[in-house]
Amino acid sequence: MLRAYGPGCDGSVVEAKLAKIPVSATWVDLEEPTEDEEALVERCIRMDVPTESEMAEIEPSSRLYEQGGALYMTVSVLYGVEDGDPRTTPISFVLADKRLVTVRYATPKPVLAFADHVRREPDLARDAMTVLVRLLDAIIDRLADELESSGAEIEKISNQIFRKETNERRIPASRLTALLTRIGRAQLLLAKIRETAVSTGRLLSFLGASDRINDPANAAARIHLASLTTDVNSLIDHSGFLGDNLIFLLDASLGLISVEQNAGMKLFSWVALVFLPPTLVAGVFGMNFKYMPELESPHGYPFSLALMLASAVLPLLYFRRRGWI
Repeated sequence: MLRAYGPGCDGSVVEAKLAKIPVSATWVDLEEPTEDEEALVERCIRMDVPTESEMAEIEPSSRLYEQGGALYMTVSVLYGVEDGDPRTTPISFVLADKRLVTVRYATPKPVLAFADHVRREPDLARDAMTVLVRLLDAIIDRLADELESSGAEIEKISNQIFRKETNERRIPASRLTALLTRIGRAQLLLAKIRETAVSTGRLLSFLGASDRINDPANAAARIHLASLTTDVNSLIDHSGFLGDNLIFLLDASLGLISVEQNAGMKLFSWVALVFLPPTLVAGVFGMNFKYMPELESPHGYPFSLALMLASAVLPLLYFRRRGWI
């Protein structure tokens, strides 16, 4: 799908068979483009459009480069959070002389929101550089929102683990499993957020060092770009901080599991302690020897029962007094 934005362009779909993109278009958006649409854009801007396989390459030299006077920049953008399946998708920006071309095979929420914003305020697409900087701003702003939500989720997990009352921390295995699942999903989202932030930071550094942004005509965009660079660096630092917290919570959760397992083993140890001495007494009195005076005594049976009870209770009282149980 091919859409054009700019003065006199409202973002309507441009048919490839028209063989022409409006001259006033400053932003050309290619969403899952066909071969005809790619050929149309390449013919109009006189530049190559990155293919899906080229966009998937992760080395910086393949994602950030200048060719034929145009800047080619590819960034990994977070999407799929609302569906519970956070992923990243590469989006390529080709900044030519007077046009910005974006190539994507998914529709992240910030891109969709910015396109709607441009329809309401066409002045945002007055030139290609403004579109690029504003679009990056939308991506970073959305990233900050997701990072804030991730921080809130980590705080909820922390409150669940470190309850005020000690007894409330004793939770069944099913809830511990659910807790580990929440930690894992939070870690997945945080990893995707950090991937997007790092990728965006590299793009901003590359763009900030280019001759295009240092042109006096792009002074406002250069100031905006510097602000975005500061923001994305802060997001990277904050994501690292949240990642450390998440690792700590994972260790604490595994500690809770160990405590539950130790409590179960301790219970079995107490049961063995209670029944082992009576078993020993029963074994002694169960021996069939001819000379055992207790067997002939009318009080032998109650005596053996009392001895069994005392052998079970007295060790418990002794261990409790010593503070071992």
